[in-house]
Amino acid sequence: MQSIDQVQEEIIEEFAVFDDWMDKYALIIEQGNSLDKLDDAYKTPNNIIEGCQSRVWLQTDFEKGRLHFRAESDAVIVKGLLALVLRVFSGRTPDEIIESNLYFLKEVGLTEHLSPTRSNGLLAVIKQIKFYAIAYKAKEDQSI
Repeated sequence: MQSIDQVQEEIIEEFAVFDDWMDKYALIIEQGNSLDKLDDAYKTPNNIIEGCQSRVWLQTDFEKGRLHFRAESDAVIVKGLLALVLRVFSGRTPDEIIESNLYFLKEVGLTEHLSPTRSNGLLAVIKQIKFYAIAYKAKEDQSI
């Protein structure tokens, strides 16, 4: 399995091909279309991410020491952003997530091209993923 930084570098390379932001948005939307649909059973108030303008659900499972994330949004751009973030974080150990430095968003230019509400929503998703990693790490540490 690639490291978090290797996945981020791969994403940066995919976006580097395009100069025009409309093409980059098209790539984001394409990424979102590849995201598996979230089962309605997981579209609960507990899984809604607060701070997002559109509705975003994040389902987390912890199996064999790794966190697995599934997510969905009712907005196509947000769905694409979720796909990118999950590509980096899903299947990782809590330590990998906690210790990661998420830099691809800035390198690709997303931090300057997203609206403030989208940026806040994306940060809320990342914060929730890190929170889950911290919580599962604490739970693991207690069971040792």
